Amino acid sequence: MALEIKVPVVGESISEVTVARWNKKDGDFVNADELLCELESDKATFELNAETAGILRIKAKEGETVVIGGLLCEIEPSGKSEAKPKEAAKEEVPAQTSGSSVIEMKVPTVGESISEVTLARWFKKNGEAVAAEEVLCELESDKATFELTAEASGALEIIAQEGAVLPIGAAICKISGVKAGAKTAAAPVTGDTDYAKGHTSPAAGKILAEKGISPTAVAGTGKDGRITKEDALNAEAVKKESAPVAKPAETSKPSVQSGARSQRREKMTSLRKTVSRRLVAVKNETAMLTTFNEVDMKPIMDLRAKYKDQFKDKYQVGLGFMSFFTKACCLALREFPAVNAYIEGEEIVYNDFCDVSIAVSAPKGLVVPVIRNAESMSFDQIEKEVVRLAGRARDNKLTIDEMTGGTFTITNGGIFGSMLSTPIINAPQSAILGMHNIVERPVAVGGQVVIRPIMYVALSYDHRIIDGRESVGFLVRVKQLLEDPSRLLLGI
Repeated sequence: MALEIKVPVVGESISEVTVARWNKKDGDFVNADELLCELESDKATFELNAETAGILRIKAKEGETVVIGGLLCEIEPSGKSEAKPKEAAKEEVPAQTSGSSVIEMKVPTVGESISEVTLARWFKKNGEAVAAEEVLCELESDKATFELTAEASGALEIIAQEGAVLPIGAAICKISGVKAGAKTAAAPVTGDTDYAKGHTSPAAGKILAEKGISPTAVAGTGKDGRITKEDALNAEAVKKESAPVAKPAETSKPSVQSGARSQRREKMTSLRKTVSRRLVAVKNETAMLTTFNEVDMKPIMDLRAKYKDQFKDKYQVGLGFMSFFTKACCLALREFPAVNAYIEGEEIVYNDFCDVSIAVSAPKGLVVPVIRNAESMSFDQIEKEVVRLAGRARDNKLTIDEMTGGTFTITNGGIFGSMLSTPIINAPQSAILGMHNIVERPVAVGGQVVIRPIMYVALSYDHRIIDGRESVGFLVRVKQLLEDPSRLLLGI
């Protein structure tokens, strides 16, 4: 009996995924735990492995959107259909025996909500002979850069030119003169260990293309000789060191007409569309309200200035403000559990743990990775986790698991100079704390006006579950803990 492979649950609020790419062909023999395909959601790309060995029967094609729990493929026990792949391979070749044929290659579906791509670069010239699975061109979407490989061997006939914006399904090129016995992408039954050799990952390919370095000139250190991002960066460095210093050519600057009024239109990226849709949904589906307070940051700044060097020497990480705010919020969340809860249907779900989400600005947009069990972490553990997650966010390496499941969010607009804002709740959570810039302001202390470093803080919350007393009490408690950081060590 065939084993059904279905779309697994991949994250909170994700109801469907797109089959980005099959790494195996229909009828191929697959081993247990072997990579079958890549799935994409609006948040990340992840892989699906075979649960058992057998013959693969694909049910969802590349580009197809499948709901969570939907059928992707079946794996038949090898004893039943072991001969089928060989028969299929034999049948595919004679299909092209009568003279030669022409294959038209089109833009594949590359992800949910992506309707078009840009043809960044051709690696082959018009009329040039190409081999099956050889890289033809590089395509770009708003999310990633990827390669298009030849489906068969033959002569390339380019249809779309570099720089063209193509809708999904549009013709890119044709491969003519496909003859009997020609190697096709579907012909091999077993994996070809030489396929990856000289091929680049999308990130590496983009780096090499931008720097004008041919992939054939780079020795890949990845699996089966595949060129990794690190290989591309090293190749770039070698080229810079060995290249002769050339006198920069004088270029004429484009004339700018004085007083010119111009406009330009850019399509929204899929990430921006998703963020926009969810932000509007939060505003429409919650009773969001914001309360404010101010924090005298002098005690924390004095403590940090006194111990930051010793802290870094001992723990090999800097002492920032995020660890203080995270610890303060965790203590306050235990005293005000409604702020750490969320609504599910007609029930309120209370969490006895604090998974704190931190908003990070990444190249593709805002992402919110999660610090798990922050309530049980020390200052150095929090700082190390913040550095790790922020680094993965900047490198676009965050996984679904690292971005879902938070119970409370902290966002810091102060790094961009924000004085005050009303942050929007990160659904399905019920509250978010907004940090802002630190500015010296006159305040009254002991009957005297003194200058102190002040930060305004804001707590946006869902009034359906959190009352005013709880929201204000929570923010006041955070203020008390930050203005007397010794409380954080004593838990009082």
